[in-house]
Amino acid sequence: MRTIKLGTSTLEVPVIAVGCMRINSIEKSEAERFVKTALEEGANFFDHADIYGGGTCEEIFSDAIQMNDDLREKVILQSKCGIRKGMFDFSKEHILASVDGILKRLGTDYLDVLLLHRPDALVEPEEVAEAFDSLESSGKVRYFGVSNQKPMQIELLKKFVKQPLVANQLQLSITNATMISNGINVNMENDPAVDRDGSILDYCRLNDITVQPWSPFQYGFFEGVFLDNDKFPELNQKIDEIAEKYDVTNTTIAIAWLLRHPANMQPVTGTMNVNRLRDCCKASDVRLTREEWYEIYRAAGNILP
Repeated sequence: MRTIKLGTSTLEVPVIAVGCMRINSIEKSEAERFVKTALEEGANFFDHADIYGGGTCEEIFSDAIQMNDDLREKVILQSKCGIRKGMFDFSKEHILASVDGILKRLGTDYLDVLLLHRPDALVEPEEVAEAFDSLESSGKVRYFGVSNQKPMQIELLKKFVKQPLVANQLQLSITNATMISNGINVNMENDPAVDRDGSILDYCRLNDITVQPWSPFQYGFFEGVFLDNDKFPELNQKIDEIAEKYDVTNTTIAIAWLLRHPANMQPVTGTMNVNRLRDCCKASDVRLTREEWYEIYRAAGNILP
């Protein structure tokens, strides 16, 4: 599989990240097959969070992959922390405790990447900096990043945090492309021109922060998938047409659309179906033309001024 550098780090990662949020929804034998398939496809980057399944997803993954020291050096593990029941928490105490729990559940001594999950309105960046310094010096975390954050939130952290922030995990799909639409409809009196994120896409490109699109097949806020959905007839017709040209599935094209963007994104899959995972991985070898990218963009109802 094609690889990219994760942000400004020296970490070489596959262009597809394997999301493990739903691994607790399948049987143990299926989980083992799923993880094995990912490794066979060269998708050795696994994305977790301490809240997925209340922590059980990390345990199930570790059991499925049969984590050991030799295998650990062949996989890249990313997890997230900061979400608690009814609140967000970026305090030093919570970050450190969360990482200890993550490491125990994953059966490893270190994380390759730790992301702060959702912005904490009560964040004290000095505490985040202390937590990151402790985690780095102890060898528990090698690289750091954020999730769902805007430019000024990242800038506030960077004022105190000395470690580079190498990734920002953001919601992005063909039908949830406001961070792209905003940059196209500049200074227009229409809804796509509304700046909802402070030009986060351009900011990440300028600062060499890898964008990790989550829910790459979802529309709305977890309302469902747009592929093979009667609500999106024009979009599915166009995707199917292009999929036939490249002799791949519509799943592959949906991921290839994200990979075609020059920001060098790393989409996070969510499927637990091994065949769909393989289809996602095939997107690494498909490069859409500029015309095809815009045809899909317009077919989703996105407008060009």
